[in-house]
Amino acid sequence: MPTRQNWFEGWRLFALLSLTLLALSIWIAGMRAFEVEGVRMVIRFTARTSLLLFCLAFAAAALVRLWPNAWTRWLRRNRRYLGVSFAASHAIHAVAILAFAIMDPIGYAAATSIASYIFGGIGYAFIVAMTATSFDRTAAAIGARAWRALHLAGGYYLLFQFMVSFGKRIPDMPAYALFLIPLVAVFALRMIAMAPRAQAPARAG
Repeated sequence: MPTRQNWFEGWRLFALLSLTLLALSIWIAGMRAFEVEGVRMVIRFTARTSLLLFCLAFAAAALVRLWPNAWTRWLRRNRRYLGVSFAASHAIHAVAILAFAIMDPIGYAAATSIASYIFGGIGYAFIVAMTATSFDRTAAAIGARAWRALHLAGGYYLLFQFMVSFGKRIPDMPAYALFLIPLVAVFALRMIAMAPRAQAPARAG
């Protein structure tokens, strides 16, 4: 397949998304003079951009299997780069969390728990492992079966973690229920795409 020389394919897409996220995060923090509230706004912003990028990457294969067209094929073709962009978004998220912990230790302690350290740590471990194996050489080194097992287990774990992270805020902020819609949709799409009748369009496409 020839290399596509535009900013919406491959590693150029990753660079575009990552630099845009970084610039927006700096701008958001700057709107609050880089104080604690600005950092917390970046945490919320990157949680949502991570959710979007994760859903696009994790739903790509199911979407192209169910509805093969130019957009879903583009999504499937760039799934790796959307996934690595998700990792970049969550790296910015982690830096913002660290800044919050340093700038406001009391507020940070009130907003976290042992469970958040444990389950969040597992989530980040999956992100690191999945990102590290998002390159041809490292993917080949662990083998196709191990690669698939890692990315499947990591994907479903992160899906579950996103559901918990956004869902636990619903009692205080009911609007957070809207963030569960794409997560439920991604899960449903993957389940439907696994059905035997959904396999034919993928082979035909």
